[in-house]
Amino acid sequence: MARRERTRPVPADAPWIVWTVVLPLLAAPVAFVLGRRGLAPFAAASSLGVAASVAALAWQVAAQGVQRHRLGGWGAPLGIELHADGLSVLMLVMTAVTGVVVSLHAHGTFGLGGHETREPSGRARFWPLWLFLWGGLNAVFLSADLFNLFVSLELVTLSAVALVALAATRVAVAAALQYLLAAMLGSLLYLLGVALVYATEGTLSLDELARGAPHASVAPPALALLTIGLALKTALFPLHFWLPPAHANAPTPVSALLSGLVVKASFYVLWRLWFQAFPGVAPFEASMLLAVLGTGAIVWGSVQALQATRLKSLVAYSTVAQLGYLFLVFPLVGGPGGLAAWQACAVFAVSHAFAKAAFFMAAGNIRLAAGHDRIADLDGIGARLPRSFFAVGLASVALMGLPPSGTFVAKWMMMRAALESGQAWLMVVMLLGGLFSAGYCFRVLARAFTPPTDTPLQPVPGSLDAAALALAVIALATGLFVAPALDLLAIGAPDVAGLGQDGPR
Repeated sequence: MARRERTRPVPADAPWIVWTVVLPLLAAPVAFVLGRRGLAPFAAASSLGVAASVAALAWQVAAQGVQRHRLGGWGAPLGIELHADGLSVLMLVMTAVTGVVVSLHAHGTFGLGGHETREPSGRARFWPLWLFLWGGLNAVFLSADLFNLFVSLELVTLSAVALVALAATRVAVAAALQYLLAAMLGSLLYLLGVALVYATEGTLSLDELARGAPHASVAPPALALLTIGLALKTALFPLHFWLPPAHANAPTPVSALLSGLVVKASFYVLWRLWFQAFPGVAPFEASMLLAVLGTGAIVWGSVQALQATRLKSLVAYSTVAQLGYLFLVFPLVGGPGGLAAWQACAVFAVSHAFAKAAFFMAAGNIRLAAGHDRIADLDGIGARLPRSFFAVGLASVALMGLPPSGTFVAKWMMMRAALESGQAWLMVVMLLGGLFSAGYCFRVLARAFTPPTDTPLQPVPGSLDAAALALAVIALATGLFVAPALDLLAIGAPDVAGLGQDGPR
């Protein structure tokens, strides 16, 4: 793979890499102190400020190459070093775009824009938790060592669990507790892997681990512990048990954030470990196991979505299924089409984030209007909520992998890589997954063509419709901007083409 790493120090007067993390973490306690008074404009300003810092960092990386910053001047192995390359910036942009739109939706959902809804009244508690979560996500994407990744993931987990519990219902609190216990078990396994790495390698820096020659007897067990812990946090089948209840019973903006962003953070760390810190350490059989589990996720999650009785449950099980595609990439990286597969994984993650967040917001709008989200009782609601159902339709196009969405381009690239590497079975899995996606998406879309009923509907604030529709349009349009995304991914990318099927060449 052509490696493009033009490293230059961040200018002292423009440390955007630092502000991207620090700004949401500083805004969160201020939002907590404000309570409801004056929170709406502050939350809006904070969201736009974080998004602006991400845009500035993206411009910096595109113009100057990889950016590094040593907090306090202390670098590895003692200090905290932030690292921004094309992949991390793409994840930051994904988070910023989704975060700004979901924040707009949250203003209406939690009544801060002057509208009362039937959502549980998270009110002011949502904003500090969401800003902490946003700061944690940005820290995950920019951290350059295993321990700071652990700390960042814990901030993400604790914020996400508290956000699920905002619904304040018995089922939501139970789901949040189950999520917490599963995440803590994943953290324990991850931390055991970190301890094993540090005891043998003497460093936790991803770059130093990549440059060194890991102990052959220790690196595979350590990577196995790290992988299992992160797979549990990502809800990879069959470790997904916590995801459907948490995503289905959280307030709508929280469901959108969890499904679109939070599960991507732990997968991103796993991605970094396999292809940057420990390239070629895992045997090919291990990558095949991840692909088999990803296949199981696609099949099982789709079957459950086809049988779901509630709309938000359908979307939650769809998340389990869609995450499976990300794990199909592992046996492809290192083969003849490894570069395309690696790039496709990033494009798929971004497009899926937009589509799934849009779908959840539209589902929340439908539940708000109807007073429930029972699929069997939504006859004719499409004609009465055209914008929300149009958002469902556009998001469904992306989830099914149809053009011009980014998921279509990503699946096309992955299928070509599967054929080039002689693993045509993965192409069959992706095609069947697309048919499954069409099946459960059309379960919802069919309600737009049934005769309307006389059941009265609650009014849906225009900002809620606008947020869901805007993000659905972005998800569909992602495929039109794949070329710039691939150029960005080339900055500081690991040499995945240098990995063979049985380890480094």
